[in-house]
Amino acid sequence: MNNMERIYQIDQILGARHCVTRKELQERLGVSWATLKRDLAYMRDRLNAPIRFDRNLGGYRFEKAGQRVGAHYELPGLWFSAEEIHALLTMHHLLSNLDTGGLLGPQIRPLLARLTGLLGSADNPAEEVQRRIRIQTVGARELHLDHFQSVGSALLRRKRLLIRYHARGTDEVTEREVSPQRLNHHRGNWYLDAWCHLRDGLRAFSVDAIEHAEILDTRALDVADERLDEVLGSGYGVFSGERIAWAVLRFTPERARWVASERWHADQEGAFLADGRYELRVPYADDRELIMDIMKYGSDCEVIGPEALRARVAAEFAAGLARYGTSA
Repeated sequence: MNNMERIYQIDQILGARHCVTRKELQERLGVSWATLKRDLAYMRDRLNAPIRFDRNLGGYRFEKAGQRVGAHYELPGLWFSAEEIHALLTMHHLLSNLDTGGLLGPQIRPLLARLTGLLGSADNPAEEVQRRIRIQTVGARELHLDHFQSVGSALLRRKRLLIRYHARGTDEVTEREVSPQRLNHHRGNWYLDAWCHLRDGLRAFSVDAIEHAEILDTRALDVADERLDEVLGSGYGVFSGERIAWAVLRFTPERARWVASERWHADQEGAFLADGRYELRVPYADDRELIMDIMKYGSDCEVIGPEALRARVAAEFAAGLARYGTSA
């Protein structure tokens, strides 16, 4: 720990405590009394630190604001510990490589420039972090920054939006007036929970499927968080619905070691069975996203119930086998 790092640590320690003994300061900093004394003298004489030794309390403390006299005390510049430097370097790399389809580009560049300047003298340059840390994003769809900004602005200003929306499932393009409620980032993509005045109900819109967005001067309809969670947050994934069913899935012992550590839903329930398999229960209202996740595990996952879900998954596997000219 160098001289300036110790000084900032002393500042943090004294700032967080009413009084600190000499012994505790030495132990926290790992220095001799001679070194600590030099640091305290430097802070008093060069930085105007209002440090005093309180004989009644038996330790060092900062004078209260009303008791201070003389020049203003302020630590020089912006400084980070070694751990903070590493965290910032990593954040710099994450922001530089975040695959959001240009979403944060114009906003993030000034921050990256500032971080680059701050970290220029670090022992571990940004290039080293970039070489050591790899970021790979799969399935993130490109979206239009202007549309995202309009959505975010309307959401926070509580204004309605007029959107032209491309529903990929039906390949239908419709114009809708919506009242934005909240934005969700799910599996690398952004979704807008909103009250759709065309359908007169709550819907989740994929932001990248919005082809045009216009902020209206009409106050947005507010929907209670409890209602949003009930309709849009209680089921599985981004598909909405009020009629909740519970899927019961069983995974082979080999796959169980992975799935037991995964979070599929906030309300999921899971337990290991006596034979080493893992049983997972998750709520769902619309089975489309759930079926995709089930199928990616292939023969390592069996749907126990409901029977309708089991039949749907079996039919999907059968259809897939048929495409390869193979029967079950």
